[in-house]
Amino acid sequence: MNPTPSRTEVDQELRQLERRLEELVALVAQLQEENRALRQRQDSMMTERATLLQKNEQVRARVEAMIGRLKAMEHNA
Repeated sequence: MNPTPSRTEVDQELRQLERRLEELVALVAQLQEENRALRQRQDSMMTERATLLQKNEQVRARVEAMIGRLKAMEHNA
């Protein structure tokens, strides 16, 4: 037969559970903040990526245009 826990033991267990719950609440808050920061960084990087892709496309078009002009100059020479 298991002896009934004393009031002191129950209080101690409740305090331990309370501390653990406070730790978990703090951890959840920390993870939510990290998640928010990571989402913000992801949005920023996606915007930067779109800008770089657009610039890359512009440079590619300019290089192709220069190549076309050089070929035209070769044929005219």
